[in-house]
Amino acid sequence: MSAASLAGEPLLRVADLRVEYRDGGPIPAVAGVSLTVSQGETVALVGESGSGKSTLAHAVLGLPGGGTITGGRIAFAGQRIDNAPARTVRAIRGARIGFVPQDPGTALNPVLRVGDQVAEALRIHGLATRRTGKARAVEILTTAGLDRPELRARQYPQDLSGGQRQRVLIGIALACHPELVIADEPTSALDVTVQRRILDHLAARTAESGTAVLLITHDLGVAADRADRIVVMRRGEIVESGPTAQVLGDPRHEYTRRLLDSVPTLHAEPRPPRPPTATPLLAATNLRRTFRVGPRTELAAVDEVTVRIDRGETLALVGESGSGKTTTARILARLERPDAGRITLDGRDVTGLRGGALREFRRRVQVVYQNPYASLNPAVSIGQSIAEPLRAFGIGDRRERVAELLEQVALSPELRDRRPAALSGGQRQRVAIARALALRPDLVVLDEPVSALDVSVQAQILDLLEGLQRELGLSYLFISHDLAVVRRVSDRVAVMRAGRIVETADTATLFEHPGHEYTRELLAAVPGAVRELAMPERHSSEGVPVS
Repeated sequence: MSAASLAGEPLLRVADLRVEYRDGGPIPAVAGVSLTVSQGETVALVGESGSGKSTLAHAVLGLPGGGTITGGRIAFAGQRIDNAPARTVRAIRGARIGFVPQDPGTALNPVLRVGDQVAEALRIHGLATRRTGKARAVEILTTAGLDRPELRARQYPQDLSGGQRQRVLIGIALACHPELVIADEPTSALDVTVQRRILDHLAARTAESGTAVLLITHDLGVAADRADRIVVMRRGEIVESGPTAQVLGDPRHEYTRRLLDSVPTLHAEPRPPRPPTATPLLAATNLRRTFRVGPRTELAAVDEVTVRIDRGETLALVGESGSGKTTTARILARLERPDAGRITLDGRDVTGLRGGALREFRRRVQVVYQNPYASLNPAVSIGQSIAEPLRAFGIGDRRERVAELLEQVALSPELRDRRPAALSGGQRQRVAIARALALRPDLVVLDEPVSALDVSVQAQILDLLEGLQRELGLSYLFISHDLAVVRRVSDRVAVMRAGRIVETADTATLFEHPGHEYTRELLAAVPGAVRELAMPERHSSEGVPVS
C-alpha cells in the first residue's frame, strides 16, 4: 500500500490543470480541471470527443505530443509528477501507471511479434528475462482474453483484428501490476462478450490488489456498470461529477442529460422486414479466405460465407473480434481476393475484375475503416483528405463539396485546414465517413463507423447515415459490436463466429427470437445498464421520474 493511501491522500490528484496545444496559436484543451482517483476506485471520465479527456490522460502520463501544461498540478501517490524529471515519469509509466491507448492500430510496433512486445514491457521494468519473457507473454495474452495465445504471440499486430490488438494493449497495461490503470476507450473495439470479460478482469484486479482505474469512455453503459464515480467533461472543463447512481439517475447539467438522451436503445422499434429483391445489389457465395500464420499453420479467417445485400438495405455483421467480419468486408469491397467463392454486383460477376472495371467497382463500393487515424494521411489537411477521391475521379467543385460533407458529419469548417494529429479520435472518424460519402457510392462498407464516437455525435452520424440512405437509396454493410446501434440501423443481421455465419435473420426476429446459442450469448452480454439507460424514463436515486 502506498504512503499516499496510508495518509488518506488520493492515489491520483489533478488540481486546476490547464493544457494547451500550439498549432498556429495556443488552443486550450484542458481548462482548469480538478479530479481525484483513490486506491481501488474506478472513476469514469465521459464526454464528447474533443472535450479534453485523452489530453488529460496524456498529461498525467507525461506523454509527448499531449499538449503543453500551462498551469495546475498533478500528483501520484503523494509525489508531484507534472514537473518531475523525464526519467522519473518514465519509471512510473508502465510500472506503476498502466496505460491502454485509444488507437490500437498505431500503438503497437508493426515489425515486432506481439509476444515480443508484451515481453519487452516486462523486461524494461525488470519483471522478466529474455528466457522467461516469452512464457509470461503467453500467460498475459491468455488473461487478456485472446484465443490461441501461443499462436497470437507469434503473429504481428497487422495479422490481428482491431479488437485483438486492443486486448494485447490491455494485457501490456496490466503486465506490471500497476497501482493505477488509465484506460482510454479500452473497449471501443471489442464485442460485448469480450468487453465483459476484459472489464470483469479489470474489476477483479481492482478488488484483489487495490488497483485504481481512470476509465475514459464514451460508452455510458460501460460507465454505469463499472464506475464508482462519473466525471463529465465538456470543452476542456468538468461540468458535473459525482457517484454513478447520482449522475446518471439525477443529472444536474443539461449536457449530461443530453448525453443520456442520446444513448442508443435496445427497446427501439426495429425496421419492418423488407421483402428480398429479385437481384441483390451485392451478393457473395461460399467465400473462403485462409492465412498462413506459421510454417505449418493456416487460419481460415472466412469459411464458406454466403451473404446478400439489397439496394437500399442495411445488413449488419456482428460477432467477436477475430471472427472474420473485417476480412469478409474487405473481400466484398474487392480489397482482398478470396481463395474460393463468387461475388456479384447487380448480378454481374466481379470476383476477378481488374484495371478500369475494378476502379469503377470501387467508386460504387466505398469503405469506412475501423481505424480512422491509420487511413488518413498525416501529412495533409482533412480538407485535402476528403477531396482526394473527388480529385482522383476528376469531379469538380471540390471546395464546395468538401464544405457540404464537413457540415453533414458535424465538423466545424474551421477544422478544414488542420491535420489528423490535431483532431480527436471521434473527429478523425467523421473525416473518414465524409471521405467515403464523397463519391455518392451505391454501397458503403462501414467497419465500426461509430465505435470511436461519443453518444451525442454517434446519434448525429447515425441520423446522417439513415437520411442519406433514404435520400440516395444507399446500401450499407454495417459491421459493429454495439448491438443497440445494430438494432436501430439494420434491416437484417448476420452473426459471425470463427469465420462462419451462424445465423442470419431480420432484425426483429434476431433480437426477439435468436436461434443460435452464440447469438443468445451476445445478447446476454450487453451491459444491463444500457437497458436501463435506454428506457424512456430515468429515475433519481429516490425513485422519482426525471424529465
